[in-house]
Amino acid sequence: MTTIESPKGPGVFISRWRNDGPVDSETLEEWKDELQWPSWLTLAEAALFMDAPELLEVMDVHLTPGERAVLALVRRRWLGDTQLDQAIEDALEVVRAPDTRDLALEGRLRMERGLSRYEQGDAEGAEDDLTWAETRLKSVAKASRDHDLSLLNKAAYHMAQGEALMALQVYGDIARKGGHAHETIAISRLGASRIHHALGNAFDAGRHAWNAHKHAILASQVQMAIEAGSLFLDFSSEHQSEDAPPMHVQVEHAKPLDLNEERPNYAVHPSDVDGVFDWCIEHLEDGYGGPERPALRAMLALAHRMGRIDRFADLLEQPQAVDDPMLAAVAQACAPSPEQTEAWGKRLAELTLLS
Repeated sequence: MTTIESPKGPGVFISRWRNDGPVDSETLEEWKDELQWPSWLTLAEAALFMDAPELLEVMDVHLTPGERAVLALVRRRWLGDTQLDQAIEDALEVVRAPDTRDLALEGRLRMERGLSRYEQGDAEGAEDDLTWAETRLKSVAKASRDHDLSLLNKAAYHMAQGEALMALQVYGDIARKGGHAHETIAISRLGASRIHHALGNAFDAGRHAWNAHKHAILASQVQMAIEAGSLFLDFSSEHQSEDAPPMHVQVEHAKPLDLNEERPNYAVHPSDVDGVFDWCIEHLEDGYGGPERPALRAMLALAHRMGRIDRFADLLEQPQAVDDPMLAAVAQACAPSPEQTEAWGKRLAELTLLS
């Protein structure tokens, strides 16, 4: 359901191996201590995904039996194996055995089993495992990568089951100041924002989109930050007021409300809207080509809606630079002159015939 990209730590570790290695297992331990990284398993997973088999071999001596069992499961999935039920049960036996007991890894494996059960159509079994995993990880590894994943996967399960309010409750368990990874907070706030928007809660939808944008920036997840920023702008561009407090103040003063309680009036200071708009524009991928440019499409449409189409004057003069038919369609709708509208119509026809 949900994955969290490896943080910078493992990437730094792998890069150091490639630049300064090979080294022995004792030196690897020194590197890990310098990085203050808590787990050998996440480093081993990164070595697997980043194609560093020699590093993985040297690192093996540091892995516990439970970590080796989980890594074997991860390797099988990475190689495309979908028949993982027995591998999960075998790994669970290892982490439950008295001599190799690992409470946190048992939570991780129950989460894995829940995902597998969901894929096989066993929704009830999936919910049992996902709930058990989240409870266990909350007690022994709160705000760890695996705990964060268990929360996001549990919320994704509820969304897949059409239980939006249950998903919203799970997202609420991911406190902004609870030690969770910024990426986790950003993903949860994106989900919460969309749910509140569907419920008609403008203030909650806007503040969650704002938080998602800010935490995605802190996580260095640029595309997610643009996605959240465009969502915030979509919700906020028509709710601007010079009298509105800064958005960060509104966020800090916000408090949970029951669904039947009256929501605060949603008003956003123009400086907050301008700040998010400018950040998103400045961090768009260079150029206009490529078959899929969703961020560029969204920001072009928002610029037109907000009366800021001048920021895309260069794009609107270059129909032939665009390869994404949907972007061409947006540009045609936003073109400020009949000549540009006609030029973009021709380019859209060309791209449609090519596809």
